[in-house]
Amino acid sequence: MSPITRIRDRLTDGEDRVPLGLTLLCAAIAAVLVFPLAWLVIEAVTVDPARAVELTLSIRTAETVVNSLLLMVGVTTLSIAIGVPLAYLTARTDLPFRRFWAVAAALPLVVPSYVGAFSFVSAFGPRGEFHEILSPLGIERVPEIYGLPGSILVITLYTYPYVYLTTRAALLSFDTTLLEAARTLNHGRLASFRRVTLPAIRPAIAAGSLLAALYAVSDFGTPSIMRLSVFTRQIYVEYNSFGSDYAALLSLQLLVVVLFVLALEWLVRSDASSHGDDAGRTDDRVSLGRLRWPATLLPAGVSGLALLVPLWILGLWLLRSEAGRRPSMAFEPVYVLNSLSVSLAAAVVAALAAIPIAYFAANHDSRLAVLFERATYVGFAVPGIVLALALVYFGSGYLPWIYQTLPLLVFAYVVRFLPQAVGSSRTSILQVDPRLVEAGRTLGESSMGAFKRVTLPLTRSGIVAGAALVFLTAMKELPVTLILRPSGFETIVTQIWRAQASALYQYAVVPTLILLVISGLSMVVLLSQEGGQEGL
Repeated sequence: MSPITRIRDRLTDGEDRVPLGLTLLCAAIAAVLVFPLAWLVIEAVTVDPARAVELTLSIRTAETVVNSLLLMVGVTTLSIAIGVPLAYLTARTDLPFRRFWAVAAALPLVVPSYVGAFSFVSAFGPRGEFHEILSPLGIERVPEIYGLPGSILVITLYTYPYVYLTTRAALLSFDTTLLEAARTLNHGRLASFRRVTLPAIRPAIAAGSLLAALYAVSDFGTPSIMRLSVFTRQIYVEYNSFGSDYAALLSLQLLVVVLFVLALEWLVRSDASSHGDDAGRTDDRVSLGRLRWPATLLPAGVSGLALLVPLWILGLWLLRSEAGRRPSMAFEPVYVLNSLSVSLAAAVVAALAAIPIAYFAANHDSRLAVLFERATYVGFAVPGIVLALALVYFGSGYLPWIYQTLPLLVFAYVVRFLPQAVGSSRTSILQVDPRLVEAGRTLGESSMGAFKRVTLPLTRSGIVAGAALVFLTAMKELPVTLILRPSGFETIVTQIWRAQASALYQYAVVPTLILLVISGLSMVVLLSQEGGQEGL
């Protein structure tokens, strides 16, 4: 027995033999996904110890760490405070126009946060549109939108749907007969929610909060527009000023924060029980009584603020688009073609790479399967700017022929968003009846033959859905695209970023509208998955 076979058998906990080829393929994919992050260790170790201590303990670093942590905590807390009540109102109560608000509350997810950021700055910043409206009334100053408060507000408006969607899904599948049992024990509505409903949906809240926290700490566009010194902005500034050693140290600190968030979410989720059985569901809705119509102010206010402000600003810019024309900033259709081509390539590669990982994880409950699946989440958890700098390091230092090429950009997208394809594919594979695969094997098919003839056709929709999610997410990715794109290769997001950086916002209108339309397709995917539960 070879050493590789012995290691494989030990890690699979003595279960059914896993094909050696599949094991090696999954191991290779996992290694490729994790390897770029070795840059953090290599670059940080090469920094002079005295300088490393000086940079780490500097006032600038302390300010960056504090701002990043406050931003993450603020966004996560507000996302829970908004997302959980919205989920409860639209899933469990007799809220008027409940189904409309269920969709409207999720729509802010299609708006990239950096689009929301420059819209809010244009609306509520100094000499912004809101200030112009109030000036005739004698109001000369409006509250400051820049800095930490503005960043928390904007990022929350476009990340609370993560908490809202995961919590709502848990509430829709919640066994409501448990609440009836609680009432028979003389528990009131509030006590029943605290003792029965909340423990059941806590894993879903934790999952959504994790996404909100990771997004907040890894967001680059919004803090840059809001002039807030956080990890991502400082890393980008140091990268552009050739401070690679400081950028590496900041990236390493940011990675520590991300790993801490992941560990905290895992503890919360593993400590909670989940009640996902639909067998005990009833259609009884909680009556809001006199609060029924006032309760609509929450979804109307939140979704209205998140959606109407960008639409208002984009409409104004569109009307003023003739002023101050600069041909060099004009939007060209080739930008759409560029975005579509690299995103489609990333989606195809991610879907193909996800299949063996998803198949392994779905069919083998072992430490090795968990290791391979978790490896795919590393790139998603690590902020895009850190991943981009890691690939810049390896590309320029060891693979100059691939540096600043489209294959490297596509590879970065795959590393970043592969978990979306793995999760969707794994769910589809788990739904395949094992007896069908066994029937194929009894008819003389090999493992690979049974997979191609039975499993693959039955999981095709899940694989396509995962690829679609990767495609739509890659379309909106900003820091990876800015850093790794080939020279002269412009996309929709780079055009938006150039326009806002030059304060020529009218040139961001067309690409932003195109991006919003394409991003809206992702919501179709999300709501179609939920539609089976309530028919939205």
